[in-house]
Amino acid sequence: MEAKERLKIPRQRMPEQTPEQRKSNFFEVPLGYTPELAQKEALRCLQCKRPTCMDGCPVEIDIPGFIKLIEDEDFIGAAKKIKETNSLPAVCGRVCPQEDQCEKTCVLAKKFDPVAIGNLERFVADYEKDEGEIEIPKIEKKTGKKVAVVGSGPAGLTVAGDLVKMGHEVTVFELLHKAGGVLVYGIPEFRLPKAMVEAEVDYLRKLGVKIKLSWPVGASQTVDELFEEGYQVVFLGTGAGLPNFMHIPGENLCGIYSANEYLTRSNLMKAYAFPDHDTPIFSGKNVAVLGGGNTAMDAVRIGLRLGAKNAYIVYRRSRAEMPAREVEIHHAEEEGIKFHFLTTPIKYISNEDGWVTGMECLRMELGEPDASGRRRPVPIKGSNFIMEVDTVVVAIGNSSHPLVPRTTPGLEVNKWGNIIADLETGQTSRKGVFAGGDIVTGGATVILAAGAGKKSARAIDAYLKTL
Repeated sequence: MEAKERLKIPRQRMPEQTPEQRKSNFFEVPLGYTPELAQKEALRCLQCKRPTCMDGCPVEIDIPGFIKLIEDEDFIGAAKKIKETNSLPAVCGRVCPQEDQCEKTCVLAKKFDPVAIGNLERFVADYEKDEGEIEIPKIEKKTGKKVAVVGSGPAGLTVAGDLVKMGHEVTVFELLHKAGGVLVYGIPEFRLPKAMVEAEVDYLRKLGVKIKLSWPVGASQTVDELFEEGYQVVFLGTGAGLPNFMHIPGENLCGIYSANEYLTRSNLMKAYAFPDHDTPIFSGKNVAVLGGGNTAMDAVRIGLRLGAKNAYIVYRRSRAEMPAREVEIHHAEEEGIKFHFLTTPIKYISNEDGWVTGMECLRMELGEPDASGRRRPVPIKGSNFIMEVDTVVVAIGNSSHPLVPRTTPGLEVNKWGNIIADLETGQTSRKGVFAGGDIVTGGATVILAAGAGKKSARAIDAYLKTL
């Protein structure tokens, strides 16, 4: 098909549950492409001689290559093509911010809607899973070298998948009772079904990756002890799982959660299905979530689905400064989430039983930009007001957990507690110790963590060849 004809094809919208349907269930919001829709969207790709879309992909997917296979109706081949460089296509197709990465650098984006690369990646990953034709590539040569990966989030899973395909023996040590890290505890079912994460993890197991669960490195076993056991390299992908708080009066009242606890209870422990699952969660009628990122969007939409009459986002800047993906903000607005912009709490109010009943808040106005490039919120004197709430979720970011750095002598960290590592190789201050993902950069995206894992895998392979 000629380029002129391709340009006439509009971007294919993925079908979704209606807002009225989805706000009372935990099923996935987008319903996925049909084969017909996927092929029609694939026809929009111009198959550029210099595919700039690949410049925006941290895991180096051959984007025109897999899209051409979709156009040719070789959906299984397209899945294999993606898996040459990315072991987590079903995950990345759902939660990566393609609009700021591969789709942003798509040639079409200059004058038209970019090719829906993320939707197409999701389609082929789901097709492969549904058709049961997942092929496990044969690993030609084993090196006999052993690598320990601490943490099974996107960075850890990516480095494990790449290294095992290079012939190394890889064992992943995961603190929690399920593998996946933030993919299983942090992202809700309606955005990323846990069955999809489980399928991706199972693929890695079939590749030969060993995964040890409920294994807190730094407590039951140190990094030094892993070396003593015969591992030549340790990769640290422990993420940023220590919640931040505002440190305002009343923060310890009942009904106030960190986003980590609220999301972990609901997502990993399936509190939304209590009592069919063991873990309960308090279902408030007036739920306020503090923050403006994807985590805040996830938490407030969970609150709505748990039965809240009013579910609020309380954010100290304006909508324009919100770091959440536009699609997540849009979905929240459609579902009836109420936004309180330019607002910050300064104090929590309780009843005599110690449960939160309200927040004293201040109105804000935007001043000069701060270090993040966003305009700094400035309190408006005398603008205090009370917001009635019975549940508050604090989603203002996370810090790095200190367990591994504190138990690993010679491992350098910065003032925020993040491990200092070369961003191109993952090499830390300790010989044989590499790190990547949120533990290095602070809270970021799934795909950036996966990209860090990919870079570290190459560097680790090169390092192992010197031993």
